Amino acid sequence: MGFGFGAPSPLKDPDRPYLALGLEGSANKLGAGIIKHRVDGSTKILANIRHTYITPPGEGFLPRDTAQHHREWVLNVIKDAIEKANINVENLDCICYTKGPGMGAPLQSVALVARTLSLLFNKPLVAVNHCIGHIEMGRAITRAQDPVVLYVSGGNTQVIAYSQQRYRIFGETLDIAVGNCLDRFARIINLSNDPNPGYNIEQEAKKGKRLVPLPYTTKGMDISLTGMLTSIEAYTVDKRFRPSGTIDESEEDIITPADLCFSLQETVFAMLVEITERAMAHVGSNEVLIVGGVGCNRRLQQMMRIMAKERDARLFATDERSCIDNGIMIAQAGLLSYRMGYQTPLSESTCTQRYLFVCHFPCKRY
Repeated sequence: MGFGFGAPSPLKDPDRPYLALGLEGSANKLGAGIIKHRVDGSTKILANIRHTYITPPGEGFLPRDTAQHHREWVLNVIKDAIEKANINVENLDCICYTKGPGMGAPLQSVALVARTLSLLFNKPLVAVNHCIGHIEMGRAITRAQDPVVLYVSGGNTQVIAYSQQRYRIFGETLDIAVGNCLDRFARIINLSNDPNPGYNIEQEAKKGKRLVPLPYTTKGMDISLTGMLTSIEAYTVDKRFRPSGTIDESEEDIITPADLCFSLQETVFAMLVEITERAMAHVGSNEVLIVGGVGCNRRLQQMMRIMAKERDARLFATDERSCIDNGIMIAQAGLLSYRMGYQTPLSESTCTQRYLFVCHFPCKRY
């Protein structure tokens, strides 16, 4: 079975500009984005509006509360996106929404709005796989041609390649996702959730000076993270741990929160680089693309770039504007599906928390 995006594309260049509205709300990020596909085949982001449900330090976000946040803010977010794009809803070719995977109540809240807009303005509805949205947006922005994809977020950790008009998963987490691991540890040491726990761990890790031993668990192209989370939590009750981060000069064998953040990042990211490199060697790819909320971590990008350079390969990555959950990625993947003739009947416009990682279209231009 050959791998790659190099096969002739079933998707033709548009004969006119196409516009799509994308609505994302699978977790605590609520997003509305508007994408334009030009006649020359290029993509333009017209609007990317996002509002985040932020909980107090030490707390996660519950589905019911997150859904309530989305219901309160979704109309404002959509209105802002329409105004920023300087268009009318009547100009849209389709309305796209996240079908899954994600949290049930937030997904349903946003899907309801998408269905309502579709009915009010008589616009086709397109359901989108959240994971494919991340990949398609990453490829559109970076122009990566044939990458092995590392998809790392709060709910997903997967190494993916493309073959025969389908995305294929080569490796993944066997338990919890990387973003989940980082978020849970941030709650353990009481880091702020603003703007997000992973970002604050990244900033704290820059101050770390000590690498503590943690379980390094790769199994072929898969990884396991629950043991690591248990081990690093144990350090927080160790007599050497100083929660405040202040160190007395007379003390020598001391562990700070910054040391633990540093150790967690270094160990987890080394595991991710290893399984990504293994997939690159397997498919013979010289490109790697990082997508998902954790993908904007600069240290992860740095470590992956070193590996790619050693293999004479290229790293493609983006910043938080497109890495973190947003509406434009849903609009991008949805508009590609729409142009391939795919639409979601109203009777099938449901949400699926564990949505299988498949393409709806003979994947566009690939």
